[in-house]
Amino acid sequence: MATSKNAFGENPVSLVTGGAGFIGSHVVDELLRLKHHVIVLDDLSGGFEANIHSAALFVKGSITDVELINALFEQHQIEYVYHLAAYAAEGLSHFIRRFNYENNLIGSINLINASVNHKVKCFVFTSSIAVYGNAVPPMSERTQPSPVDPYGIAKYAVELDLKNAQELFGLNSIIFRPHNVYGSRQNIGDKYRNVVGIFMNQLLRNEKLTVFGDGNQTRAFTHIRDVAPHIARSVEIHEAYNETFNIGSDSVFSVNTLAQLIGDVIDVQPEIEYLEEREEVDHAYANHLKFERFFNIHEHVPLQEGLEEMYEWVKRHGAKESASFNGIEIEQNLPNSWKAQQ
Repeated sequence: MATSKNAFGENPVSLVTGGAGFIGSHVVDELLRLKHHVIVLDDLSGGFEANIHSAALFVKGSITDVELINALFEQHQIEYVYHLAAYAAEGLSHFIRRFNYENNLIGSINLINASVNHKVKCFVFTSSIAVYGNAVPPMSERTQPSPVDPYGIAKYAVELDLKNAQELFGLNSIIFRPHNVYGSRQNIGDKYRNVVGIFMNQLLRNEKLTVFGDGNQTRAFTHIRDVAPHIARSVEIHEAYNETFNIGSDSVFSVNTLAQLIGDVIDVQPEIEYLEEREEVDHAYANHLKFERFFNIHEHVPLQEGLEEMYEWVKRHGAKESASFNGIEIEQNLPNSWKAQQ
């Protein structure tokens, strides 16, 4: 990979937003292995400073802070942006619409503006298969996006803006659409997102597993090792520039099956409490042939193996208290189980 001289020397300089979070911190580790100099920007609203590799430069702050963003780009000759900062509680996004768009859309535009103005070589963006909405699975990159919740709408809007920025200003980008990623460093205390972590936390706390609807919803659960390394090295694959990729597992499981598998890993028989159905897509999984072709990937971490690996990490760190989101903007149609937790 061609590099240019900067304040850090010959190696490339990369900004990782959300680098204290789950996926972001793993991307930071991979970039450091690839000899990047890494700047992490994170407001620690969902991540933890302990997740950040000591070799990275940590800046505490938000992508919604325009002055901070511009100052970072002025101070450092940033060549690559890995934008992973987001509040990814898809189901909750209906009820926190302003918060969702400010953080997931406007914050992203702040980064795109700075990247254009400072001639960043490539902007790597983690979108989501939420952009496909209720499309019939498995969705391919040729499937027309039609998001059905504010989270997916925000992600797709950023994708469209990146395409516009490339056409008008020449900003290269790579867009990834991951789904249902799990593994070590996941915030298991977040009760609004990441069902694998929620289930493990509930079982550690001797609680019932809470399932919205009948549990027959299907997802493809993706281990972090099948995501972070490829996102990190993507800027080295120039054929991937200005392309969009679904990234994740091909193995599909129902939420009920997932609950039983996690119970098997922890060696307990889970008791499931079925809650009222919430507004969500019933079946969401994707086709990854394009990603496999560009990145020469043909194997994935089996779910059983990945769950066992994650549980070993979870056991060492223990159960977490689940905090409530205090900024609900719309109470109408909010699931009763979430109302009770406010």
